Amino acid sequence: MKVLIVLEATPSCGEIVAEMASRPWPARTSFVLLHVLDPYPFAKAPISLQRAKADAEMQLKKAATRLCSEGWSTDQRVVLGRARQTIGKVAAALKADLVVVGSHNAGAWTRLALGSTARSVLRQVPCSVEIVRPRERKVIGMRILMATDGSECSTAALRGVARRPWPKGSILRVISIPEPFMPLSEFPRFEMKEIDKLNAEAIRDARRYADGGAEILRRAGLEAEVDTPLPHESDAREIVKEAERWHAEMIVLGSHGRRGFERLTIGSVSEHVALHAPCSVEVIRGLPSSNVRAKQARKKE
Repeated sequence: MKVLIVLEATPSCGEIVAEMASRPWPARTSFVLLHVLDPYPFAKAPISLQRAKADAEMQLKKAATRLCSEGWSTDQRVVLGRARQTIGKVAAALKADLVVVGSHNAGAWTRLALGSTARSVLRQVPCSVEIVRPRERKVIGMRILMATDGSECSTAALRGVARRPWPKGSILRVISIPEPFMPLSEFPRFEMKEIDKLNAEAIRDARRYADGGAEILRRAGLEAEVDTPLPHESDAREIVKEAERWHAEMIVLGSHGRRGFERLTIGSVSEHVALHAPCSVEVIRGLPSSNVRAKQARKKE
């Protein structure tokens, strides 16, 4: 597994790296620490640019010591460019499996910059993405919240989590939010008993999705529980609220991989959760099995 960790080259960036070093990873996992340095402010000060680059390299090297001490292969890179354009290119060139963007409880301007960078990474990189927020609670195990809608993308995310090692004592909670039945004015009027029947079916479907997801995790030896919280707001807001209520330390979602105008028009549950959750959020992006089969078939032709 190849993990690209995008960092601001400051003394506090070590907290992000320490969080990643505290987790178990698949054998032969390697890490690349990346800082993207915008050369524009140094257009008339080339010497200052070189000093800034050298300082960033020093900070990354210092942060990398925690991963190195755990025995992981680690490299550091300082690249000149704009973060929103450069991160995706570096991730693609490295063939990264996971891109990690660090988040601190910083000032308004820093949070705005993070949001802009994280949003572009979520939209552009071809692999999974995690917005990592260091845990305050340093105890054994993690509380991981997974949301599923029964789709192939959600199932792929569950299987991806099941294949990875997690800290001993971790608890995973699989939730599925029932799809609310909302009769529109252009449809014939429904009787209340018909609406109740449709809502009951939605709850049963959600329970089936959650139970199926939990079973995938349990077969891998992970402890998993399920819930089907009734929706009062959008799915994204409900997931964030559930994470707050359950004190989750990570949220894991599958990405449907929408791009371009379609994504901008319909919005993105994973994007909203990643930017507003109180904990780390990993968006697992993978090809559904049907797409994989189609791609393999094309290669054989």
